[in-house]
Amino acid sequence: MTQDGSVETVLIVANSARMLAQAAKNAGLKPLVIDLFADLDTQGYAEDFRQVKSLAEQDLAPVVDYFIERYAVSHAIYGSGFECYPESLNYLNNRLMMLGNYPDVFARQLDKQAFFSTLDELNIPHPEVVFSTPVDCGGDWLLKPMQGQGGVGIKRYHADDSAKTSVYWQKFQVGKPHSVLFLADGQHVQVVGFNSQWPVRLSETQEFVFSGVINSTDLSDAHKVLITGWLKQMVPVFALKGLNSLDFIYADDCSYVLEINPRPSASMQLYDQDLLVGHIQACVGATLIAQLPKTGRLKSPLQTGYQIVYAERDLIIPDHFEWPDWCMDLPKSGDMCRAGEPICSIIAHQKNSRSVVEQLRTKQQLIISKLKGFDRHGIYSQR
Repeated sequence: MTQDGSVETVLIVANSARMLAQAAKNAGLKPLVIDLFADLDTQGYAEDFRQVKSLAEQDLAPVVDYFIERYAVSHAIYGSGFECYPESLNYLNNRLMMLGNYPDVFARQLDKQAFFSTLDELNIPHPEVVFSTPVDCGGDWLLKPMQGQGGVGIKRYHADDSAKTSVYWQKFQVGKPHSVLFLADGQHVQVVGFNSQWPVRLSETQEFVFSGVINSTDLSDAHKVLITGWLKQMVPVFALKGLNSLDFIYADDCSYVLEINPRPSASMQLYDQDLLVGHIQACVGATLIAQLPKTGRLKSPLQTGYQIVYAERDLIIPDHFEWPDWCMDLPKSGDMCRAGEPICSIIAHQKNSRSVVEQLRTKQQLIISKLKGFDRHGIYSQR
């Protein structure tokens, strides 16, 4: 920290840290990065970086120790990926000051039985859930991992599926997936914006994987007020701090809560760059949201969409591949992308949501077609 108590150098840890590293750099911070990919643009934003094979404590600890010893860094921000390694958050919290929800707060969101029980106490609607094999095997149930993220691992339940201790069952709810990004200080909430999301079907057992998000919805103002009221109930009960997002399904003028992501989510890229400043201030003791930087302003009058491009087949990123400037999370030459794995991310700005979605589809097809010009070993083939 600097002499005035502000954060200057920060350690960022996530499955993919580019978004947070970029936000930190834009906020005038010096990001030190640990993630699984060390993408080209991540390296460009980072003061220093290290790639790890997982966020498990045994892989994370030596690299965290290196950054502490080399840079005397004292603060850490975490992103996606700790859902599968909650114990690693305890390690980070013991070594550094956490700029985000504390490990026990994060863990409460992974305890789905307690989470949905709390929603029931607050009279907040959600799809029916059970924690043992459904009696109604003929019903339309989803099998969901307790420690999932981004829709990975969610599948439709069949009676012959073997039950695992780390899963729960949720009644499938028809409707449109949405999210709301918000800042919290443990007691109060400030809504940043409501978003529409959409999944991608990668296989028979992976048909609900997060694909994209846009800062536009068809929700009425009254319905937004209702959901904001839910957040005002949930934030103090769960003691949430910093940037979080709530996922919900909207159908027939009703919404059903799915989960809280207790960390900065992909939708923060659709809004102002000062969101990370608000996240940090909320986590270091700012108690009145009104005193935090004004958020929720769009980057421009245009609507913004973000989407992940997944590989349709196994491929190796070729040498000298020219990425368009609207691509992010850029893999290195020689990296292998297996079918169903992310290749990169894309972003689009347009006057309305329909045009945003159309432009994202066009850009995605352009990337896929451009990569198809190379064979799977990265050799360009003229056609």
